Amino acid sequence: MIYKRLKETKKFFLIAGPCVIEDEQMPYFIAEYLREITQKLGIDLIFKASYRKANRSRSDSFTGIGDEKGLSILQDIGKKFSLPVITDIHSAEEAEKAADFVDILQIPAFLCRQTDILVAAANTQKTVNIKKGQFLSAEAMRYAVDKVRQCGNENVILTDRGTMFGYQDLIVDFRSIPIMQQNAVPVVMDVTHSLQKPNQKEGISGGDPQMIETIAKAAIAVGADGVFMETHPNPAVAKSDGANMLPLNKVENLLEKLLKISSAVRN
Repeated sequence: MIYKRLKETKKFFLIAGPCVIEDEQMPYFIAEYLREITQKLGIDLIFKASYRKANRSRSDSFTGIGDEKGLSILQDIGKKFSLPVITDIHSAEEAEKAADFVDILQIPAFLCRQTDILVAAANTQKTVNIKKGQFLSAEAMRYAVDKVRQCGNENVILTDRGTMFGYQDLIVDFRSIPIMQQNAVPVVMDVTHSLQKPNQKEGISGGDPQMIETIAKAAIAVGADGVFMETHPNPAVAKSDGANMLPLNKVENLLEKLLKISSAVRN
């Protein structure tokens, strides 16, 4: 039912939330805030947060508050606010475990070619959101989609999050959106991770958040089915990816602008 609704949306859907479950209070505040905004604007919302961060540059980076606690919070948010929830997994073993708590399993970009993870996620029969690897062409993502479908699971989403440009930058090729839509799946633009400045000498990814609105507008203009963004009340103190998150109080204004573009494009 979730997947069918996403495919049939007449506007665009939103995947949003904090990068990671930081504590036991913040995700509830963000989820309620986003739900109120999206209900008012008539946008389908999927609440996103990682229950654990596995891809960290430094060993002392924050990774989460514990797997069981993080997953339980996601499950509770879904029930309390009547929202579908999504989280990323990092191994085949995590797929079945996480599937008991969330509605959508997300495959991180660096792992999008890992057959065992894709198959394990597909076999849960949950919707699978596959992020395009920064190192892959849009055309190559057809094979990731095939791996899920060959398991009898047709519920696939593809998300673009930029392409490597040198060692410390990403660029967005908006041709990727219509190309990946040729797989007959919803295609999402990740407007925050696509602005990362990875591999910084400090061991912490940088970002270019002032470009979030530009990337989001362009994605909707070329027909993206959804927008992915990480948001936080105060990105400066966020425990992960603060350098490229959108302040929570700026979400509504951005969505209003995107709705106007979506209406013009779809009509």
